[in-house]
Amino acid sequence: MRRFGLIGKHISYSFSPGYFGEKFRKLGLKDCIYEIYDLPEISAFPDLLERHPDLAGLNVTIPYKEAVIPYLDRLEKQAREIGAVNTLRFTQNGVEGHNTDVTGFRESLRPLLTPADKAALILGTGGASKAVAFGLMQLDIPFSFVSRNPEGGQLSYEELNPELLEAYQILINCTPLGTYPAVEKAPPLPYEAFGPTHLLYDLIYNPPETTFLKEGKQRGARVKNGLEMLRLQAEASWEIWNS
Repeated sequence: MRRFGLIGKHISYSFSPGYFGEKFRKLGLKDCIYEIYDLPEISAFPDLLERHPDLAGLNVTIPYKEAVIPYLDRLEKQAREIGAVNTLRFTQNGVEGHNTDVTGFRESLRPLLTPADKAALILGTGGASKAVAFGLMQLDIPFSFVSRNPEGGQLSYEELNPELLEAYQILINCTPLGTYPAVEKAPPLPYEAFGPTHLLYDLIYNPPETTFLKEGKQRGARVKNGLEMLRLQAEASWEIWNS
């Protein structure tokens, strides 16, 4: 049996088991299984490995994309540069950390871009935001971080006025605000400032249209959720596990 899964916290809603279950069926892989491992704390990770010595690969989601790194034996170069992982590969030499979020984000954003998209705001500063920042660098798009507790050049939400938003055409929500079941929540933004020149991208995919995206869509902005990013990063994870 080849065992795969997802580690995170409060992740019963996850799309991944269904996605990989369907993939295994299509490929005729009866010896593969994908399960959710909801860990109350990252300190439970070693116990998970002891209980499942047949693990071949794991995905990592909120809030452990950075916290899991000290438990790993090796970081792939890009994951080390990003400072966050979302894919773990189990080898004879230990557990390797990889980041396929950056591929999923970059390739799902690329088709939406226009020459007028000059700069981006990244809402949130967690592990996912680091992959987003790395993807924007690869696309040569300048960006700034927005945080509830800004540090070192980051912006606060209070600073985001209509004038400032004229300079940032792309806004990417990397926070959990709006995730099921608290679907009414959204980042505190001056939504009246959005229009057709803006692109709102939400890493959340459940619900398919968050309040963040609805507010932008109502004002003519381009919008996209995180489902395609998730599919692309899942395929990239599968390639790593089978390399």
